[in-house]
Amino acid sequence: MDEMELETDKPEGSEEIPQGPAALHSVTALSGMYQDWFLDYASYVILERAVPNLHDGLKPVQRRILHSMKRMDDGRYNKVANIIGHTMQFHPHGDASIGDALVQLGQKDLLVDAQGNWGNLLTGDGAAAPRYIEARLSKFALDVVFNPKTTEWKLSYDGRNKEPVTLPVKFPLLLAIGVEGIAVGLASKILPHNFIELIDATIDYLQGKDFVIYPDFPTGGMIDVSKYNDGQRGGVIKVRAKIDKVDKKALIINEIPFGKTTTSLIESIIKANEKGKIKIRRIDDNTSANVEIVIHLMPGVSPDKTIDALYALTDCEYSISPNTCVITGNKPSFMGVNAILKHSADRTVELLKTELEIRKGELQEDWHMSSLEKIFIEERIYRDIEECETWEAVIAAIDKGLKPFKKRLLRDVTREDIIQLTEIKIKRISKYDSKKADEHIKGIEFELEEVKNHLSNIIPFTINYLKQIKKKYGKGRERKTEIRSFDTIQATKVVANNARLYINYKEGFIGTGLKKDEFVCDCSDIDDIIVIRKDGVYLITKVAEKVFVGNDILYAQVFLKNDERTIYNVVYQDGKDGPLLAKRCAITGLTRDKEYNLTRGKAGSKIVYFSANPNGEAEIIKVHHKPKPRLKKLAFEFDFGQLNIKGKSSMGNILTKNAVQKITLKEKGLSTLGDRKIWFDDAVFRLNVDARGLFLGEFSADDRILVITKNGFFRHTGFDLSNHFEDNILVIEKFRSGKVYSAVYWDAEQKFYYVKRFMIEESEKPQCFINEHPESKLISITEVEYPRFEISFGGKHKNRENEIIEVAEFIGVKSYKAKGKRLSSYMVENIQEIEPVLKNEAAKVNEDSGEEKPQISFNHEDPAQMKLEL
Repeated sequence: MDEMELETDKPEGSEEIPQGPAALHSVTALSGMYQDWFLDYASYVILERAVPNLHDGLKPVQRRILHSMKRMDDGRYNKVANIIGHTMQFHPHGDASIGDALVQLGQKDLLVDAQGNWGNLLTGDGAAAPRYIEARLSKFALDVVFNPKTTEWKLSYDGRNKEPVTLPVKFPLLLAIGVEGIAVGLASKILPHNFIELIDATIDYLQGKDFVIYPDFPTGGMIDVSKYNDGQRGGVIKVRAKIDKVDKKALIINEIPFGKTTTSLIESIIKANEKGKIKIRRIDDNTSANVEIVIHLMPGVSPDKTIDALYALTDCEYSISPNTCVITGNKPSFMGVNAILKHSADRTVELLKTELEIRKGELQEDWHMSSLEKIFIEERIYRDIEECETWEAVIAAIDKGLKPFKKRLLRDVTREDIIQLTEIKIKRISKYDSKKADEHIKGIEFELEEVKNHLSNIIPFTINYLKQIKKKYGKGRERKTEIRSFDTIQATKVVANNARLYINYKEGFIGTGLKKDEFVCDCSDIDDIIVIRKDGVYLITKVAEKVFVGNDILYAQVFLKNDERTIYNVVYQDGKDGPLLAKRCAITGLTRDKEYNLTRGKAGSKIVYFSANPNGEAEIIKVHHKPKPRLKKLAFEFDFGQLNIKGKSSMGNILTKNAVQKITLKEKGLSTLGDRKIWFDDAVFRLNVDARGLFLGEFSADDRILVITKNGFFRHTGFDLSNHFEDNILVIEKFRSGKVYSAVYWDAEQKFYYVKRFMIEESEKPQCFINEHPESKLISITEVEYPRFEISFGGKHKNRENEIIEVAEFIGVKSYKAKGKRLSSYMVENIQEIEPVLKNEAAKVNEDSGEEKPQISFNHEDPAQMKLEL
């Protein structure tokens, strides 16, 4: 009966809740759970963990750390352990994630003023335990990041505290510190940019100018930004360590690529050395405050080639793919770094405008109450309340007394204003200073006009604000990473030989594991091999332990891709009974493991004579015919130099139609390719044969290149395309012995200017031709035969007439080690090279080319500021 009554009491349309054991076995579809729960989880990770917000450039954990540090801030350092504990009021995750995020902020050296062992970005050493290190907000963070009046607030995860939705950052913080985060289904990787360049770009944007920004890393190094793509998906940058030559036996790494440490870099070098790809003797890591990794080379190893090998085969060069993903409108969005900077600039303008409007309201309120107080006291309105018996009567009396003066005020008088007047103490009324009150009101009016002026000129005000930030905090934040164009280094050209290639001619096998067979050459395990068979078929294959390439192997060697100087001289029989044809060709790019043919491909074709010539040599051969009736000429000589070099698929010229008994080498030939044309590309500071950059000339085997640097050194080098050059080159040209140079330089020891004439002696080691004092400066160097310089004087000698120096008459030709002759004993203001009286042919060529003579202008008081103006 009770059960029936209970059933009738159920609301209509309600569902029955399962009871008893059956309820434990209710079924829920797994797909539905996965769809809902995983989506919630992915959204949470994206919005609340991994991806920064566009408005302030911070992840939630970073924002909560800074908010906690602001709440704790009293000007003194706080233990990091305390900061972590305080932050856990806002961040519902473990202390480890907070500690790691705080250490990363501290290592960026922008928002957090760190004290203690915070680890080392260069070596990868971790920070000390949180209880041992301390931190506080930097002055920059206090000035730029916080303003409670313009901050939007929300409740923390447990509802006990308030935390900012975003911080009112008036600076492109996201681009300055960079960020990396991996969420569910997407990732964000924004590279750090230069502090000063960001401010300059923001100012350019506000002024309507074009701007461009590129990453800058605290580890220095070099960067190629040709494919940066505004930091968006699909873009890529290359970063390199900075490697210099100490001498022929050692290299030094002074700066490492971003994202690597000295430990990981050394490990990659050791790994390449163990595999035989590079040959080094040992590595010394002398890193402390600055990176210093010394690499000692094996005897006979080229330092230039080793530098290229380090870039190609180790972590000294690697690529980074940026991906600018930010949270905007409560969802992830992909945009370029330029768009992020524009948004930051617009938000900075908006925040400054809001701050000014708030300040304007505060000043107007202060002016209103100060004026109201002045009227209340000076007009003795407080006496009107003496006869009042009730509170409402007091309010009414004061309001009535103020009525004649309300027109002077900025707004209506409210009840709250009157109540505030009643709270003025008698002591204050009795000591009221009308003159001081007027000065206070005038000060408010002056500041109010200033604020209104800023509001009406908000863009100039913002620009000035940014300039002040740059002036105050920009010192020491100059660009550390050098922007360069990198040349593409082919690993096969720089890798060291770490294997030996063997061949079995009879069975048709080739490889590094056939150690019982015939040795071919040294090679590396990433090389390609060219194999040519007697039937004219040839192919390219990768070095392997053992690979079958076909019977009757004629030739096998390491293949150099795009090598146009190795010329193959071939005589082949076209078909079984066909004539003999001769051809010369180069074999360049080919598809690996695909068979090609040097003959016309007829059945029975075979190669009768073959030679490979690394520098295009053309030999003379002797052809012996098989004797037959009425054949008058049984032998004749043929010079391959008569043939033009054609494509590898060309037919060739008929050598003879008669049967040939044998072909022998008569005489080795010389190169038919002529001298090699060399260019210098100043974008990558490398030599090339592709007509890029400055043409240096045609070079034969013994020719050398002269390099003169801006700091007064010269050296000679060969024309190997793997050579590395300094980035302060003043002169680079084909060396011609006997040429006389005239140089003007500042001697920092004697504090005078000297001129000298000298001939350069050949030396691979850099030689200094000016005073070796570190502050000595090369002012000018010229190869004109009879140069003339005009000197103008300054300081106490500024009224002295200009003096013209005929260098050839002033000083004779001496050794480059000679000090030279003092140019003048007076204070020099300017030195200018003028037209020579006598010109040689080289000078005439320079004149015809329209090149301007170098003009040197400098400040005598500060020789370090001297500039060479071309």
